[in-house]
Amino acid sequence: MTAAACPAAVILHPLANTAIFRKPGMEMRPTDVTFYGILSEIDAKCEVRSDGLHVSLAVIIAAARGPATQGDVANFTYFLAVVGPGDQILSKRSFGVRVNVPQNAKRAGVTDHFDETIPLGGRAPSALRIIAGFQQTPQDIDFYQHFRGR
Repeated sequence: MTAAACPAAVILHPLANTAIFRKPGMEMRPTDVTFYGILSEIDAKCEVRSDGLHVSLAVIIAAARGPATQGDVANFTYFLAVVGPGDQILSKRSFGVRVNVPQNAKRAGVTDHFDETIPLGGRAPSALRIIAGFQQTPQDIDFYQHFRGR
């Protein structure tokens, strides 16, 4: 095992925020948001192994109460993708994460930890990028285009 430089690990800015609504599928307004989700940080540590690049990832996800909060639990889905030259997606996986927000708190967060092995296929780690973002529906995208400032 050899320590290696990691591929750049970045959060896609347009997909760094999401919202959970009181009634999914209905018109989405800021007053109907139960929780906002924020992908706050991603950190990667790497080692070259015989089977590829072993990456230990830590992803920080925060939840903030919205005006229509019901309960203390926010469930989000985010993705991680490995992107090669020419922005070719080499792999993509989705992850569910649960954030418990105590009743007396406006916001809470969790750090999601996991390990992945990325086959390098002759590529240098620097030729790859790890990108993260929330899985967004067309309605989510529309909401953020119209109500950016919350």
